Amino acid sequence: MTYLNELRGFKDLLFKKKNLLFAILIVLIFCVDRISKIKVIDKFSEGTHFINDFLNIDLIWNIGIGFGLFSTESSLIYNSISSIIIIVIISLIYMLLKSSNLDKLIYTIIIGGALGNCYDRLVYKGVPDFIDLHYNNFHWFTFNVADIFITIGITIFIIKSFFIKN
Repeated sequence: MTYLNELRGFKDLLFKKKNLLFAILIVLIFCVDRISKIKVIDKFSEGTHFINDFLNIDLIWNIGIGFGLFSTESSLIYNSISSIIIIVIISLIYMLLKSSNLDKLIYTIIIGGALGNCYDRLVYKGVPDFIDLHYNNFHWFTFNVADIFITIGITIFIIKSFFIKN
């Protein structure tokens, strides 16, 4: 009986009007990421495309996690990492539902980006990274729009943790 009560409580949290607004924001972030990746895959699939002195479009397929860490040809490791990412996203969704408004916004931004990259991992077996920031010969890690949202969310979370007391 306790399990059923927990499920009802979760359903009530999920369908609160306020939480639906955050769900819409997650979908918007996911869509912005998907549209950017589709455009780049369709138009910039071959070679590096010079935009200006600091930015190139250079499509690479990341089979690891952030910054290409844990890249491997092993399907066991790839699938294990993908499973961990899915568990983290589910945990973030749960934390979003239980949080205050500022935390909900932070988790929303992170979840929207994480879902974009997770989708690519599951559908393409790799994440298309294409934003190449550079200065002369120094190039930052190549990243995508989802990574920008994840980074913004984590940065806000860190700043909040240091400067805003509950």
